[in-house]
Amino acid sequence: MTQTVPAELDPALIKQIIAAVDAGFEEQCQLTEKVISFPSLRGQEATAQDFMAQTYRSRGLSVDHWKIDLGDIQHLPGFSPVAVSYDNAFNVVATHRPREATGRSLILNGHMDVVPTGPLDLWTKPPFHPWRDGDWLYGRGGGDMKAGLVCALSAFDALSRLGLQPAANCYFQSVTEEECTGNGALACLARGYRADAAIIPEPSDMCLVAGQLGVMWFQVKLQGRPAHVGWAGTGSNAIEASFPIIAALHELEAKWNAARHQNWADHPHPINFVVSKIEGGDWTSSVPAWCTFDMRISFYPGMKLEQVRRDIEDTVRQAAGNHPFLANNPPQVIYHGFQAEPYIVTGGEAAQATLRRSHRSVTGEDPADVSLTATTDARFFGLYAGIPALVYGPKAIDIHGFDERVSMRSMRDVTCTIALFMAQWCGVEKRN
Repeated sequence: MTQTVPAELDPALIKQIIAAVDAGFEEQCQLTEKVISFPSLRGQEATAQDFMAQTYRSRGLSVDHWKIDLGDIQHLPGFSPVAVSYDNAFNVVATHRPREATGRSLILNGHMDVVPTGPLDLWTKPPFHPWRDGDWLYGRGGGDMKAGLVCALSAFDALSRLGLQPAANCYFQSVTEEECTGNGALACLARGYRADAAIIPEPSDMCLVAGQLGVMWFQVKLQGRPAHVGWAGTGSNAIEASFPIIAALHELEAKWNAARHQNWADHPHPINFVVSKIEGGDWTSSVPAWCTFDMRISFYPGMKLEQVRRDIEDTVRQAAGNHPFLANNPPQVIYHGFQAEPYIVTGGEAAQATLRRSHRSVTGEDPADVSLTATTDARFFGLYAGIPALVYGPKAIDIHGFDERVSMRSMRDVTCTIALFMAQWCGVEKRN
């Protein structure tokens, strides 16, 4: 059903909402620092999720805090295979319900899991001890995406300072598993959470995301023939045998990059195949009898998961066929983690127009449109639930790298934009 764009807010109310964000901004930054301080690496998010549940309850929100059950989601479209334990995979969803629902409902989704830090000596300061320098707030996960998670709640707080609340259901989702599968967001859908629109404040430099690539993870397992290195020629080196297979996969990467998609026509290299892990062998003086490498790849909209897997497997098989040992002992391709379909934002014109108007009220300019070379949880809402999913968040640098940091000015502007969006999209009523 086509939705109309909500009426513009009264200019005086716009000013009051922005002033309310500013009044609470130092408190917002301190809350962001507190959330960053939890080392919520995959499998270690539970304590941080406990904190988020407590934080939501302190706002008077009802909280649903549960452990993800694979049995609830593994049969659903969008599920990605799991290679880690779910013993500590907890989601938190906080719900605001109005006295009288007169507006449109909203999901505000963010993820709590963060990627590993890498060698600590390459960080300026410890990554889970956040610090500020000028406009930048540093710490692992601050940009991707704890700052955005707090921006969503702080937008709600700003309305509260004015004695107002959304006049529609709002669901604040703090999920896990975004960095490897997205199964946390899928679990929210399986639990029945739906709304008229969703905002995912991933770091986007305050641009509005028009599309995102598909992402796939896989491993290639190679066998070799062990031998004493003094007679190395009698063996087959599994580690060195991986090199031509990796090279063949990069040739496929170049082929896909050459076939440009219109959303990434101006991007110099949108498709990326990355060997992210490699291990093999057991002894320095033995020809290695095994090697496993992990690869992350991306692909364009219009490319189906099944075809992508066939292309990968065909490439590996053909490259292995040129190797004297692997030709008779073919490598295995094993899929784990992301099996994420591409997503182009379609529909949701009313939600997009409302967000653009809100951004313009804060910055005086229209937000730029971008297409990501990565994936986000937006795909679950847009592809599998028919919910317009808008990715719009603060400016961040070196996410997944050393000295990850997020612009505090952009945090403030994003919070203002979300608060204005919430007031227009959901409407407002007096607080209980």
